[in-house]
Amino acid sequence: MTAFLDVSASLSGRRWIGPDPAIERAAEAVAQESRLPLAVARILATRGVAPADAQTFLDPRLRDLLPDPLTLRDMAIAAGRIALAATARQRIAIFADYDVDGGASAALLLDWFRQQGHDATLYIPDRIDEGYGPNAPAIAALAANHDLIICVDCGTLSHEALAAAGPTDVVVLDHHQGGETLPPALAVVNPNRADEDGSLGHLCAAGVVFLTLVHANRLLRAEGRPQPDLIGLLDLVALATVADVAPLVGVNRAFVRQGLVVMARRDRPGLAALSDVARLDSAPTAFHLGFLLGPRINAGGRVGRADLGALCLSTRDPHQAARLATELDELNRDRRAIEAAVREEALAQVDARGPSDSLAWAAGDGWHPGVVGIVAARVKEAKDLPSVVIGVERGIGKGSARSVAGVDLGRAIQRLAAEGLLLKGGGHAMAAGLTVEEQAIPAAMARLSELLSREMATRSGAGELRISGLLDPAGADVELLHLLERAGPFGQAAPAPRFAFAEQLIDSASTMGDSHLRLRFRSPGSPPLEAVAWGAMSGPLGPALLAAKGRRFHLAGKLELSQWGGRERVRLRLDDAAPA
Repeated sequence: MTAFLDVSASLSGRRWIGPDPAIERAAEAVAQESRLPLAVARILATRGVAPADAQTFLDPRLRDLLPDPLTLRDMAIAAGRIALAATARQRIAIFADYDVDGGASAALLLDWFRQQGHDATLYIPDRIDEGYGPNAPAIAALAANHDLIICVDCGTLSHEALAAAGPTDVVVLDHHQGGETLPPALAVVNPNRADEDGSLGHLCAAGVVFLTLVHANRLLRAEGRPQPDLIGLLDLVALATVADVAPLVGVNRAFVRQGLVVMARRDRPGLAALSDVARLDSAPTAFHLGFLLGPRINAGGRVGRADLGALCLSTRDPHQAARLATELDELNRDRRAIEAAVREEALAQVDARGPSDSLAWAAGDGWHPGVVGIVAARVKEAKDLPSVVIGVERGIGKGSARSVAGVDLGRAIQRLAAEGLLLKGGGHAMAAGLTVEEQAIPAAMARLSELLSREMATRSGAGELRISGLLDPAGADVELLHLLERAGPFGQAAPAPRFAFAEQLIDSASTMGDSHLRLRFRSPGSPPLEAVAWGAMSGPLGPALLAAKGRRFHLAGKLELSQWGGRERVRLRLDDAAPA
């Protein structure tokens, strides 16, 4: 296949690949029937949307896309038990994971119970002292003083820990991949159980919790009882869906689109306070959830107190919300400093180990377990490989893994645990966690590389940059951006369109801070367009463009709206470039 715009080796060393001819034909049909711009029609065609369904896709409604909760196994039991606990004023404990999905899931339940005048105990394990998921001492302690324990975003593989609950009922609401047997719980609602069909496998834990509360509300309605407002909880579901990198398909699109509308009302004190400390002064987008709010909420579990994020999301007190948000913001700054040091060591170790076709991994003494996940993500981005980063303390390694599209890392990690190479391990396709004895790390990583090699060999797209189509700066206006937003939200499994701008004259280029680049470009007869390339100065892209004033380049990136002086402006988030 001919490289798009004949770019076979861009400044970042990638081959540009244009849209598939079949997609182009489908896009033209969508554009002709719907009268949408071709740039928008291409997105719909890529998603398999027929011309007659274009408007429905652009305006996803939750009532049209929400699945019947009862399609999930154990849902009737779980929702019934939760409704009973609320109406009978029983003692309820919520055991949650320490990340955004776990915190948001816990906040969903806390809010739902509080709307009925009932409180629940929140328990989030310490990442360092207790690790991920339920542990027997914590479950036994909760069971001694509660009638019901609800595990959210964890619990599916916690057989021994949940057995410690004894006669106390346990309900698991999770989305991580299950094993061959279920833990000893009253109900395990998980679209990724081994006996589920996987049709709802794209839900994060907060999505599973929301579906459970939908059915619980039905049960309350059948008894003639008032039902809590669920629409007002969608801001939490949207946040978790994006931050947990869940595929933005099906009902997840509606969760995020409608959740962003709810969030824009600033009714939830914690999210309003977090938006303020993050200096978010415009309507929230999926990008803001993933890159501004999510990292701050995660910071508590990574380098601070595990329950800070959930408490911030669930509080109704604006003063407490402001205090918690400020603390999380400070912890996020600490996290960035710790992360930078570990990232530098990890990348150096990966480079020293030499090239690999299937796995990048690193392990180090004293690496903070709260940052190994985000460092694994940075290594994955740098090497375009599934990546594992392990922090070792007193002979035990605790690590996190991040995958690339098309490679199921969670299943491979789970297999390592089953083979005895790990003390513990599990997760989902794109992210996983593990615990391993220090001396077993090389053998475990060698076996993981072997397991992943087949999937990596069949993976397409490595070393390529996918281009959605050509665009001229004159066509990149605010009206187009608003139409593109309706085709979103964009994220995992629903990438934002990447446009190429051919033979653009570079008017100016300058650095922002130490590592970023700002430039202005134009084509003949068109007004100039601004572009920003984040982190470009640390690679070949930034220095080359910094010296490119007056020369012509092909540019590729994603369009975004920026606010300046109360006005919306279009700019390009630059991904790559090549001499024209």
